Amino acid sequence: MAPKAEKKPAEKKPAEDKAGEKAEKAPAAGKKPKAEKRLPASKGEKGGEGKKERGRKKGKKSVETYKIYIFKVLKQVHPDIGISSKAMSIMNSFINDIFEKLAGESAKLARYNKKPTITSREIQTSVRLVLPGELAKHAVSEGTKAVTKFTSS
Repeated sequence: MAPKAEKKPAEKKPAEDKAGEKAEKAPAAGKKPKAEKRLPASKGEKGGEGKKERGRKKGKKSVETYKIYIFKVLKQVHPDIGISSKAMSIMNSFINDIFEKLAGESAKLARYNKKPTITSREIQTSVRLVLPGELAKHAVSEGTKAVTKFTSS
């Protein structure tokens, strides 16, 4: 435990005296000062400022997207074709938009029928209301197939 106690003051000095310590230690160990800067930030979580910065970074890490699912479906349909990050972002936005429309319509239907729960029936009806023509028929068919597969397993 004595070596750990010696490392902690060394880690605190670069954070306190940025100009003096960086100039001396950067040529000797280029990658270590960066790692040392990250360690006090995580330990600084227990302090005041580190908590706010770390809280924001954790918020960014927990952003949920459909990107992995979009990629899996793309590979099922076209195994030899890729997708750019901008196109992936557009697809992700598209799915979020459709999800919000369907969820909103399902919530309205549940409210109209004085039901506290959104079931597959509300989802199916909202799909028929929100999506146009042939697309709605295919979506209902795929949804029915998915629900049947889920209930059988």
